[in-house]
Amino acid sequence: MKPATLNSEEYPFFKTVYNAAFANPFSELRETLDLKIAGLFPSASRRESIDQCINEVNLRIKKLEHQGRANINAFHGQDRDIITIVFLFDIFHKFRDDFDQLIKDQIKAEDTLIKVPFAPKAIHMLQAKGFDDKRISHYFALSYQLRRAFYFISNSLVGDSPCMKKLKKHLWYNVFTYNMELYSKFLWNKMEDFSTLLLGETGTGKGTAAKAIGRSGYIPFDEKKQCFTQSFTRAFSSLNLSQYPETLLESELFGHTKGAFTGAMEDYQGVFDRCSPHGSILLDEIGEIPNHVQIKLLRILQERSFSPVGTHETSRFNGRVIAATNRPKKDILSGKVFRDDFYYRLCSDIIEVPPLSIRIKEKPSELDDLLDFTIQRMTGTRSEKLTSKVKRIIDRQLGKHYQWPGNVRELEQCVRSVLLRRDYKGKQTDTVESGSLSQELTQGILNRNILVSSLISGYCKVLYDKFGTYEKVAKLTGLDRRTIKKHIMNFKRD
Repeated sequence: MKPATLNSEEYPFFKTVYNAAFANPFSELRETLDLKIAGLFPSASRRESIDQCINEVNLRIKKLEHQGRANINAFHGQDRDIITIVFLFDIFHKFRDDFDQLIKDQIKAEDTLIKVPFAPKAIHMLQAKGFDDKRISHYFALSYQLRRAFYFISNSLVGDSPCMKKLKKHLWYNVFTYNMELYSKFLWNKMEDFSTLLLGETGTGKGTAAKAIGRSGYIPFDEKKQCFTQSFTRAFSSLNLSQYPETLLESELFGHTKGAFTGAMEDYQGVFDRCSPHGSILLDEIGEIPNHVQIKLLRILQERSFSPVGTHETSRFNGRVIAATNRPKKDILSGKVFRDDFYYRLCSDIIEVPPLSIRIKEKPSELDDLLDFTIQRMTGTRSEKLTSKVKRIIDRQLGKHYQWPGNVRELEQCVRSVLLRRDYKGKQTDTVESGSLSQELTQGILNRNILVSSLISGYCKVLYDKFGTYEKVAKLTGLDRRTIKKHIMNFKRD
């Protein structure tokens, strides 16, 4: 094949495409590069700039085809590196809508593997551009991963306030690292070594963020069967650690053998055994687990191995660990929550999910976007009229400066309440310090006018404010962690 080079007009254009392909799609850099490729002014809409960008790249490649230069093997050195990414960029976007439909079909099919109808056509295009068969399967799997990550991050996390843009950008880096080229060459099958800690208040959407990460992992493509080796619906599982008493927590995490303890009638697979090889596990409320469980989880993170309760035999864990807690960042950094060795293995990446009050403060219209999304999900239909009606009731009853202490989760319950009863009173934020609470409890005992339920809940709240974990409160009171959590979550002053 006759050697080819990019001329002085082609090189800067295709170099820009190369840079755009590696740029984070939720970054301002990507927006700038798309506009440059499309030849549009900044006033153009995001959709317009993307469509025109794709069209412009396609026209340039057709020109190469007419000249007999549309093959990566015709180029050498840096030109070959650039044109390789340009061809991949073009082919990926040709099947963008097909990938989106595949994602929707797989969600409906759940864990059942489905064939990829457009795979032969995409593979043929890659072959025509000079890619070898081994790399084709990898690039096709990578394309599916890219589209899944964009789909779940953009569709499940509503809002484009500055803090939400930052979150989406961070989630993308968590899946692909800051350098897409580095990821594609070296890290695509090594991401289980990078654990993630999600921080945020209760109800902010840490579980949604974790699910976006967990469903966006790399899944190999089986060219013979014309399907991916696993459904992404199996790639993510979650476990709320606070819902299990300490006696059962280790069993739920690591499994147990028959006869390991009273009631263990048969072997049981824990969550790490059940996780798929290409999957991720969310360990929710990880800030509440005791030290000895942290030590066992440390072994998972360091050695990728664990032993079920009742045996010394080891099993291997191949997935990725995502953890979440609503404990304040300052408590975590000061060592009040985790052992130091456990923290340093857990925090490969720390992602903070912003509270709803900050999102609305940065961009008031974000509340409208969330209401529209929530109502559409509940009713199955988008209705501007219904969204406006709900918004009017919320503004009238809560005011425009309501702080939403329960965050997105509270907003969802608010919408349900408004749709059912045209009413929602909200939650009055407790501003009294826990020291005053202790005085109130003492006074209630002296006056003999305090309910036992209020006394227990208040006492649990005082202890939790001081020591910071359900585990510590459980030890001090003799109650189990689930009961402690229930008392604290239900606590309120008269």
